[in-house]
Amino acid sequence: MKITDLIERIALGAFIGCFIVSLVEVLIAYQSGPQNVFFSGYDMINAFFGSILIGWGFSLSGFIYESNWPLPFQVLFQMAIGFTVLFGVAIYLGWLPLDIGYGVIIQWVLVAVAFAAIFWVAFYIYYYLEAREINKKLE
Repeated sequence: MKITDLIERIALGAFIGCFIVSLVEVLIAYQSGPQNVFFSGYDMINAFFGSILIGWGFSLSGFIYESNWPLPFQVLFQMAIGFTVLFGVAIYLGWLPLDIGYGVIIQWVLVAVAFAAIFWVAFYIYYYLEAREINKKLE
């Protein structure tokens, strides 16, 4: 692993984490009515730093794909690390409403899994097509 790969992963993880949290905040505001949603400066700072930590959890655990382990194990490892960080940050910052019932928690988890799956599939397709193009050039 080169230091440039690490820096790239850190930057990409922070960017994607911030993008997803901002997107979720906008969707919540849109659904609730923008005039009914208020984010304090404290909320914004927590969202910013929390989203960076979450992005790092998912992106840095992606180094597992450079190992020779089977793909299902690699996916399971990355998602376990990423979701552990996500749920830890969400509980700490109060994003995961533990006190209002299981239905909201299940909905929250399903939305998190959907976002993770979408991004995982997108990156998988991107790297698959990139590898295919490199193989064509080598032939």
